Amino acid sequence: MNQAEAKVQIDSLSKTLQEHNYRYYVLSNPSISDYAFDMLLKQLESLEAAYPELAWPNSPTKEVGGDITKNFVQTAHKYPMLSLGNTYSKEELLEFDERIKKSIGHSVEYVCELKFDGLAISLTYENGKLLRGVTRGDGTKGDDVTNNVKAIRSIPQQLTGDYPESFEIRGEVFMHRKTFNRLNDTLKKELLDQGVDEDKIPERLYKNPRNFASGSLKLQDPKEVAKRSLDAFLYFVYSDDKVSETHAASLEKAASWGFQVSDHFEVCKDIEAVWQFIQKYEQAREHLSYEIDGVVIKVNQYALQEELGFTAKIPRWAIAYKYKAASARTRLLKVTYQVGRTGAITPVANLEPVLLAGTTVKRASLYNADEIERLDLYTHDYVYVEKGGEIIPKVMGVDLSKRDLFAQKIEYITHCPECQTPLIRKEGEAVHYCPNDSHCPPQLIGRLEHFISRRAMNVDGLGGETVAALFKKGMVKNYADLYQLTYEQLNGLEFELEEDADGKVKKRSIKEKGASNIIAGIEASKEVPFERVLFALGIRMVGETVAKKLARHFGNIDNLKVASKEALANIYEIGEKIAEQAALFFADADNLNTIERLKAYGLQLEVKEEAGLERSSKLEGKTFVVSGTFSISRDELKAIVERNGGKIVGSISKSLNYLIAGDKMGPEKLKKATDLNIKMISESDLMEMIK
Repeated sequence: MNQAEAKVQIDSLSKTLQEHNYRYYVLSNPSISDYAFDMLLKQLESLEAAYPELAWPNSPTKEVGGDITKNFVQTAHKYPMLSLGNTYSKEELLEFDERIKKSIGHSVEYVCELKFDGLAISLTYENGKLLRGVTRGDGTKGDDVTNNVKAIRSIPQQLTGDYPESFEIRGEVFMHRKTFNRLNDTLKKELLDQGVDEDKIPERLYKNPRNFASGSLKLQDPKEVAKRSLDAFLYFVYSDDKVSETHAASLEKAASWGFQVSDHFEVCKDIEAVWQFIQKYEQAREHLSYEIDGVVIKVNQYALQEELGFTAKIPRWAIAYKYKAASARTRLLKVTYQVGRTGAITPVANLEPVLLAGTTVKRASLYNADEIERLDLYTHDYVYVEKGGEIIPKVMGVDLSKRDLFAQKIEYITHCPECQTPLIRKEGEAVHYCPNDSHCPPQLIGRLEHFISRRAMNVDGLGGETVAALFKKGMVKNYADLYQLTYEQLNGLEFELEEDADGKVKKRSIKEKGASNIIAGIEASKEVPFERVLFALGIRMVGETVAKKLARHFGNIDNLKVASKEALANIYEIGEKIAEQAALFFADADNLNTIERLKAYGLQLEVKEEAGLERSSKLEGKTFVVSGTFSISRDELKAIVERNGGKIVGSISKSLNYLIAGDKMGPEKLKKATDLNIKMISESDLMEMIK
């Protein structure tokens, strides 16, 4: 390699690594694994060693992390927050041990600690009180997130015991797996409420606890941080006054002051004991309540740490042994394609069963056509499957050395696997769709399952498997058909379930009681309020919240179905995309026919007005902003405005007619309304206007 070629590679690697640093430290959204990043970094280090004159002044090999997030005050670290050198092999670990012994000339005692997969934090205490919390940032200064740190219960704001007058303590903010899963379940419900396609929800969920914990600590509202139940382990004390002779003793002292210190650390007499600790937790890490990505090894004696010192970027007395993400190699049997309720096509890799992170994996996500192309998949390839921190397994790469010479390149399908309709791919979207929403079986079954679900029509006694069987037997084609089912049709009906994971087909029959329950559940669903019926119709992008807004605004299905796209888009928080989908739904003759049938069967297709909330046009053409607290909820107040013809908008502008001002109104809104001479009214003024 000549100098010109080396410059091209150094520039390319430096730029790539800086971008990955930014995504990891600032955006909390890494796009490659730690291992892949470290391998790129090692390539750059080797090139810079051979051609030092070509290294960038701010090379990623010299920097600790990413830029500072601009949303917080930047605070300098009294003691720089350095990175650690990384290793992935026992050989490199032994080399680290040899370097230590060569420098200090005698045997060394190490402390092994778990490497928590979270966000590094530095806490400053004065006279036992929490003074400041700062993120790593670029290692010399970081974001002051003190208020957010105070929202973490395991970080004490007042210490006990014999603590130094002034000191810093370093640690890691993280999130437990159960907390992460609970918050993801909540997010899934919110996305459904917003009308997000079910097929797209997995890609919108939080990807792993580390990214979510990092993003949470950078929120602007400490109350929101508190809701996310973050946790923290503290693991290194910095003080001008000597705290103890060894690192292990300082951990014990920190625990006595009130800090949460992990129990999973161990003093090791030699490097072989260190290796045993590493192997122990490589097996045990799946059973911990939180994510770890390796083990940190530190020289125990502080005097020896001082003697060994630092490089420009890392301490010479510590190293991190990093575990690779849980992965396995297995054979790709075939690629199949799932059709969702909205017609979205999801490719799935069907694999020879392989044990991965404690579970047997038979399938993994391929996401979309672009991912298949990126992987360059061929039939029966041996693929690497990874589960590290992600929700579902994914295919990470291909073992090209095992590829069959006669293997065929896998081409993404052009037609729906269920109804053979040519697929479409909208501009700017990665997903292909089957547009045959009126006759494609999986889409029709998916809509039926959505219609009967608990948050929609909540048809007791009728589950997804049964409704799918009724569809396949030709007894139900759309949700209006449910209301013509009879007890006699259902009693004793036999049907086959879908194949299970082992390819076995089970049979089931509907007994007398089951048939009675289904009919009773269908009859009871006729009392479900209009807003939930509207949600149950399965209009794309119309979730529970949007359905409520549409129901309140239009009052009944007849007003809604003739509304123009423009009229729909003008409703507060609806917008053009939702309006377009709603307009398309009501322009379809089959959908209109189904609605007429539902009306004939007695479903609730209009809002039942409550006393005092009758509709009028008294506020027609007027716009309102609601701010502050009132005797009723703000949603109820907005509903009153809309029921009387007014329009709720989200911000104050010159064209605004009224600001409905309650207690504790935001000062910025008050100032802006005053500057623009916007008329401010109270809750009682509004009630006078609609009398």
